[in-house]
Amino acid sequence: MAGSRISRKQWTYILLFWIVVVGFWWLEKQFPDDPYKSDSDRVETSVFPEDFLPYYQGGVQVLHDYYLLSYVEKYEQSAWVAYTLDKAHLTTDQRVRPYYVQDPEVPSGSAHWRNFKGSGYDRGHLCPAGDRRFSETAYNQTFYTSNISPQDSRFNAGIWNELEQQIRSWAKKYGRVYVITGGVLRNDLNTIGEEGVAVPEAFYKVVIRKAGDDIRVLGFLMSNADSDRQIQEFVIPLDELEALSGLDFFPEFSEGVQQSLEGDIALRYWDF
Repeated sequence: MAGSRISRKQWTYILLFWIVVVGFWWLEKQFPDDPYKSDSDRVETSVFPEDFLPYYQGGVQVLHDYYLLSYVEKYEQSAWVAYTLDKAHLTTDQRVRPYYVQDPEVPSGSAHWRNFKGSGYDRGHLCPAGDRRFSETAYNQTFYTSNISPQDSRFNAGIWNELEQQIRSWAKKYGRVYVITGGVLRNDLNTIGEEGVAVPEAFYKVVIRKAGDDIRVLGFLMSNADSDRQIQEFVIPLDELEALSGLDFFPEFSEGVQQSLEGDIALRYWDF
């Protein structure tokens, strides 16, 4: 019957349609929604004490297998990342460095890694990949973009790295430490990328350990720049860090305990 034959042009459109369909199918298989999906086994030592978690207004809390975070869409990064570091976590297992991917658990979607391209800043880890070599899943999940923040390369490889190494030494000595870390976020920061990822001018770490019934705490605040100072020089009382960062540490504790923990710099309890 006239007009029933499919023309060469129509065949071309059909072929292109199926190429696109197969292409999307292949991409979905190669790059699933969550390429670093959780293991069925979760280690008990990764649990972070709930009453040690800080509070940040406007943050959305996300739980991964081996760390927690509070993501702030306004700044396209986490206000804090909290993780447990045990002596047993510190292995020398070799891991293949994976791709950075957006965090599938952040409801608004975490910033894309391309925001960092050509920015001059490192994709700086908050929970270090080097602290999570004991598990492929643990290691890979540190490459969610919710766990990175723009860092000066000399800072990232210098004094920040020295502090991370010191914390590993404490984990070996004391058996277990709890770490809270992030950039100091505020409204007037420079941004990078199409999504406007804020560039913190300073980063902090709070290290906590238990000594019997006592709690030992040490806070650090470092400018996002190269430094040749000793890490002890960056120690800061938590109440000052709260005023600068908008964070509230130990919100579940009584006022008296908070004042005791946040107002004192107790270097005597920490072996440098």
